[in-house]
Amino acid sequence: MSASKKYKYETATEIQQTDTENFNNRFRKNADYFSAGPSTSAAATKGRTALGQQNTNNNNNNTMQRSSSNSSITANNTTNSNNQFTQSGGAGNGSDANGERRSNFSMLEASNVSEHRSSITTSSHFNKMGSQNATKPGDVKKIVIKNFKVKPTLPENYSESTCQKLEEAVVAIQLSKPIKYILEELYQAVENMCSHKMDAQLYTKLKDLTEAHVKRNVETFTGGSMDKLVFLKKINNWWLSYCQQMIMMRSIFLYLDRTYVLQNPTVHSIWDMGLDLFRTHIALNSLVQKRTVEGLLMLIEKERNGDAVDRALLKSLIRMLCDLQIYVSAFEDKFLVATRQLYQAEGQRKMQELDVPEYLQHVEKRLNEENQRLLHYLDSSTKYPLIYTVEKELIAEHLTQILQKGLDTLLEENRLSDLTLLYSLLNRVKNGTAELCGNFNGYIKKKGRTIVIDPEKDKNMVQDLLDFKDKMDVIVRTCFEHNEKFTNSLREAFEFFINQRANKPAELIAKYVDMKLRAGNKEATEEELEQILDKIMVLFRFIHGKDVFEAFYKKDLAKRLLVGKSASVDAEKSMLSKLKQECGGGFTSKLEGMFKDMELSRDINIAFKQYVVNMDGEVTSIDLTVNILTMGYWPTYPLTEVNMPTQLVKPQQVFNKFYLAKHSGRKLQWQPTLGNCVLKARFDGGPKELLVSLFQALVLLLFNEKDNLAFEEILAATNIEDGELRRTLQSLACGRARVITKEPKGREVEDGDQFHYNNEFTNKLFRIKINQIQMKETTEEQKATEERVYQDRQYQIDAAIVRIMKMRKTLSHNLLITELFNQLTFPVKPADLKKRIESLIDRDYMERDKDNQNQYNYVA
Repeated sequence: MSASKKYKYETATEIQQTDTENFNNRFRKNADYFSAGPSTSAAATKGRTALGQQNTNNNNNNTMQRSSSNSSITANNTTNSNNQFTQSGGAGNGSDANGERRSNFSMLEASNVSEHRSSITTSSHFNKMGSQNATKPGDVKKIVIKNFKVKPTLPENYSESTCQKLEEAVVAIQLSKPIKYILEELYQAVENMCSHKMDAQLYTKLKDLTEAHVKRNVETFTGGSMDKLVFLKKINNWWLSYCQQMIMMRSIFLYLDRTYVLQNPTVHSIWDMGLDLFRTHIALNSLVQKRTVEGLLMLIEKERNGDAVDRALLKSLIRMLCDLQIYVSAFEDKFLVATRQLYQAEGQRKMQELDVPEYLQHVEKRLNEENQRLLHYLDSSTKYPLIYTVEKELIAEHLTQILQKGLDTLLEENRLSDLTLLYSLLNRVKNGTAELCGNFNGYIKKKGRTIVIDPEKDKNMVQDLLDFKDKMDVIVRTCFEHNEKFTNSLREAFEFFINQRANKPAELIAKYVDMKLRAGNKEATEEELEQILDKIMVLFRFIHGKDVFEAFYKKDLAKRLLVGKSASVDAEKSMLSKLKQECGGGFTSKLEGMFKDMELSRDINIAFKQYVVNMDGEVTSIDLTVNILTMGYWPTYPLTEVNMPTQLVKPQQVFNKFYLAKHSGRKLQWQPTLGNCVLKARFDGGPKELLVSLFQALVLLLFNEKDNLAFEEILAATNIEDGELRRTLQSLACGRARVITKEPKGREVEDGDQFHYNNEFTNKLFRIKINQIQMKETTEEQKATEERVYQDRQYQIDAAIVRIMKMRKTLSHNLLITELFNQLTFPVKPADLKKRIESLIDRDYMERDKDNQNQYNYVA
């Protein structure tokens, strides 16, 4: 609607209500525009109240004219939410037809007052009519609005006086003096100026005043020399004061900020204009910037050296640089350079002064301190480059030195907390964990090799390996966060060093298992024994020559089963199950056959006892128990012929007759080396039962005929092998239970020694076990076992060659060797493979190609 026409109310039927509220609503509404800052003071509140009272007293007749922008009028059941009238074909928001904003009328000429009063009189008349006629509920209300006949104008010299008033207010704010004008009045003056197209002039004037104020104070920061800390406090105080001034001015000129600035994209907001002026004339001044940055770096360096500094001052100034958008260019780059220089020198110095654990703790402390600085005053954008710089100078640059100087010591002393810290720090830098993993692998190989290679440590080798493996597992699990790379590296290192000594680790592991599964071991419970077996299987997986383990394990298992020394059948079968799961049924088929033989032997002995009971004669005086062993399942034992006494020969003959009657076509071969007996002996101290081997029994039975026997007589009577007889006599005459005596006395049995029955033998036990003195296994038995393993390997190599050649028909030498390495499960040298190839060629399984000597052909 045009602002040049005067509004007039007319009613078609009746008017229900006329809003008679005054300018207080408008001023309450305008008060909400002010920002929450120092400008919204009690003075402003007081000004609004005073101005509202003035408007109420002086402009009571202006209701009709102001109703378009100040009143809320209900018409046709619709409320205009913006407190403005709109009319078709006219402009809204209090503007004329040309888009001009109508002015507020707080200072209109006196000539217009009479017209306003006549309007309000007419309005009052119609209000009275409406109150008399509005008796029927639901009647339709209609309001007709007519324009003013004369366009409102500003008083003369209004622009000059208002600009002078606003300038005085701005200067007072800049000088921190009281403002003599009411803030509401100043805000209204800005709005009036903007409504009459004087906003550009007003903005330029405000900018000039602000720029002049900033320029006047530049010399404050550039003149003379002053202490860095004093300078920082001075510029910080001026900056904070300047920000408060800009907030106050923005509150007064808020209408300008929300109209002129928004309509002109190239014009800065009042706040941004103030920052730009500060940045241009003060912050970008080379001397001011240099002093500011140097002061900041000085305070940060002091804090890094352990001194207490004013963090609030640092935070305020760094926030100033961020607000001025010069943080990166003016401060961050120089800060990072200073940081790099500081920690570069510190890292080199500390690496020389401190041990690795102390150095790692120092690095962790420094990283925590830098994170605290980021939290308290540094900008968050600095986090990555700052932490990267610290990590690079304190960790990455000294990575090799840290690992070479301290890793072995930390691992050797099992310092879990320091290892955890080492892993967490190295995990922060590039290639840190890879370098740590490589050095970890090298330590395991070096340490493990000392355990395996030294023959003097063979006695405790397996236990040392188990302890070492447990120790490394704990480190990988707790310190290295169960990292898969470290787990694989640990496995590879163990597999490498444990096979550095061929065959011996496999042999010793088999003997260790025998010790744990033998009766009388120290494992208290089956659960503990099961845990030991699980750990043994971990070492077993690392062994390449598993056939060596099988050979020694089978030999020891045979002794446990035949002598009855097994601690637990369940434990034996559990170990067998683990081996089967690891290596397959072919690996354990013979071991399972040994258990089946023992079960069948029990049934055969029960039947034999029943057979003997039903027989006529005196064969029942000896309780004979026989174990029937299938030769293919059990270890190969040397055949030994000994002279058996008549009382032992007859029961054997009876068993032969019994067994062969049931199983015709089979052949029994007695093994005296595996037999054991229980003898009843009479001494002066009383009768005893002696648990002895068959060889010991043969020697003791000779003393039933004579009390004194020479070594040569015993040898001729028993026909026991010379070395075995000497060990047997040694166990009877020189051991703990000396049932016979030797002359001359001594530990060794020599030719010509005389042996006497010891009738004075005493022992508190009734049943006494006399242990056989075992021959050291490092000589004949061990060599025999190794020879059997070597022979079995030759058979496997031959079978693999024939199998490959039968499938390929023709193959070159190199390809054949490669195929053999892929198929064979035990370590083998190329020279050994070549010998087996030559052997098969000699036996006509294959031949060399006539045209190419490096190629083989299969012979069908």
